[in-house]
Amino acid sequence: MSRIFLDTSAYSAFKRDHPQIRHRIREASQIQLNPVVLGELRAGFLKGTRLRENLAELAQFLASPRVDVVAVDEETAERYAVIFDSLRRVGTPIPTNDIWIAAGAMQCGSVLLTTDPHYEAVTQIVAEIFEPHPKKPQPGK
Repeated sequence: MSRIFLDTSAYSAFKRDHPQIRHRIREASQIQLNPVVLGELRAGFLKGTRLRENLAELAQFLASPRVDVVAVDEETAERYAVIFDSLRRVGTPIPTNDIWIAAGAMQCGSVLLTTDPHYEAVTQIVAEIFEPHPKKPQPGK
């Protein structure tokens, strides 16, 4: 069983046809994300010109039986504290929302998909970090 947890950047890359992320999502038996990701996505949609289309695509994605929106609860808060403290101790801060996202992945025991390299500093999770814009193969190579 392949469980993945999506960061906001991974969902966005998926929607832009990022080949490796599309493949990982297609092959996953369970796809998880938390309300923090949903909030970031919706905030981004509000800045754009395709609000209705983006909301409809997100609703369709969330309707899949493989997709689960994982609640942020007391256990998530405990994991947030552990990650935050660990990053503080080594002097490697990352954005607060990303700590909440990492805490969700940690809680679920899922692999976090992202294009944000700062997740390398979060030693409590397994993160697959992809290039935001994969290099296109050169003709004849």
